[in-house]
Amino acid sequence: IIKDNIALQVFRTWFEPIKAVHWSDNVVVIQVPSQFFCEWIEEHYYALLRKSVMQVFGAHAKLQYQVVVNKNGASPQDRSITLTAFRGAPKQNVQQSSLPFAPVNQKYSYPNYLNPRYTFENFVRGESNQLAASAAQAVAENPGKTRFNPLCIYGDSGLGKTHLIQAVGNYILHNHPGLKVYYTNSERFTIDYVNAIQNNKVNEFANFYRNVDVLIVDDIQFFSGKEKTQDNFFHTFNALHQIGRQIILSSDKPPKDLIGVDDRLLSRFRWGLTADIQQPEYETRLAILQKKSQDEGFDLPGDVAEFLARHISSNVRELEGALISLLAKVSLDNRSMSIDLAREIARGSINAKKINAAPELILKET
Repeated sequence: IIKDNIALQVFRTWFEPIKAVHWSDNVVVIQVPSQFFCEWIEEHYYALLRKSVMQVFGAHAKLQYQVVVNKNGASPQDRSITLTAFRGAPKQNVQQSSLPFAPVNQKYSYPNYLNPRYTFENFVRGESNQLAASAAQAVAENPGKTRFNPLCIYGDSGLGKTHLIQAVGNYILHNHPGLKVYYTNSERFTIDYVNAIQNNKVNEFANFYRNVDVLIVDDIQFFSGKEKTQDNFFHTFNALHQIGRQIILSSDKPPKDLIGVDDRLLSRFRWGLTADIQQPEYETRLAILQKKSQDEGFDLPGDVAEFLARHISSNVRELEGALISLLAKVSLDNRSMSIDLAREIARGSINAKKINAAPELILKET
């Protein structure tokens, strides 16, 4: 689950070294190489890690880190210390009900699934995302009062769609505290709907979603083929749009190109503004590297930043993953920041030089 939600380079740096130790009494224990390691994970991947643990082990599962401090100890207790995971997290992020639409005393509680790190301040603008970013800012300042309703942002994976739509939600929560903002994705919407059917709470489900002021739905392409879920979302969309509530969507392709989604739903997705995010150009990639390195407290040399920006061009997620791996090797392995280290990090991402090769040569080399 974690591997599917982060860059491969990030996964290899921060999650592959983790070893599962044991599971008992609703507690899963994992071994990490150092205390710095678990603190970095807690700071940067708290929400994803907690969501994954709860999804696999259950809502009441607890996670503990076993930190190796003495490799010469006779027993695991002598070699390591145990730290509790999910320490000092905001209260709203800790509570996660499987049925968030079940009212308590007839009042709905909207869990905050937004990542607080996803803000407009942390989003680097460039030619590749200018329209989408400007539209998102306009919607955030006047939710439901612009012509951009719904606002649908599309683009390939790893270009910043989730960052941008969550930035809208975080901005509204901060500047319009009276509004109810709910961020979800097509998978969670489907799961909520199935839970509602199983628990005879379809009416509560409908009322829950139709009482929000701002509904943000990520990855709508995964509605494909789910006819009953699409039908329910169609009615939810209509109900919210008719009373002027803001709807924000994201997809990996333009709504008109979505396969397996009802035409009447696709037509509504195109009512407002559809804006794309393209692969970032060199200048934007360079600005992203400089911004992210400053946020992490590192001074990235210009030649290293330029090398990474020129050779990693596919998406922002891969670029950030390379930067994190670079910083990790400098911090944990005491490597010097250099072009050689950057080349080592980017080796798997550098575009290979195209050559003309006959099929016989390819077969021989393979």
